[in-house]
Amino acid sequence: MPRTFITILQGDITARAVDAIVNAANSTLLGGGGVDGAIHRAAGPELLAECRSLGGCATGQAKATRAYGLRQVQYVIHTVGPIFGREPAREAELLAACYENSLALALQLECRSIAFPSISTGAYGYPIDKASRIAFDAIRRFLAANPVGMELVEIVTFSKGDYNAYQRANAQTAAKFQRIKHESLDERGIRPAGQGD
Repeated sequence: MPRTFITILQGDITARAVDAIVNAANSTLLGGGGVDGAIHRAAGPELLAECRSLGGCATGQAKATRAYGLRQVQYVIHTVGPIFGREPAREAELLAACYENSLALALQLECRSIAFPSISTGAYGYPIDKASRIAFDAIRRFLAANPVGMELVEIVTFSKGDYNAYQRANAQTAAKFQRIKHESLDERGIRPAGQGD
């Protein structure tokens, strides 16, 4: 069974050597602050020129461009996270969609590795503990449904506090998905490996 490695790092996402990096963009795709601004500065003006041709991006959706000055990267995948508190009934679904749609687009582009920032937790105000759990739930759900193709998923955080939050969320969701997997096997009458008579 193919396996995708999920890693959490504290550092600069623009320095990651992966096939695609994800930009936490605004709906215009024309640059902004935080990760968005850093990616546009590193990629250069050609990135903004291509983004102008895309007609913006809806919340939860994803669009791809070339990486230009980010020479160790093939693509920048732009996704727009929800602003916390604006659509309370849908914001978790929209945040999850950012990760799922970015991964789906990366697979369409034949990417085998991808780096995500912490989407919506900066200026958009999404609480880091909630956002990190949603991120890992979405990533693991997508990888379970699409086990072939993606070899490495990185979460790159800016601060130590965010790094610690994603570490906690990773452990929680890993345990949850392992439990779901075992329950599914039990329903089919199959014992998980290592559980003999």
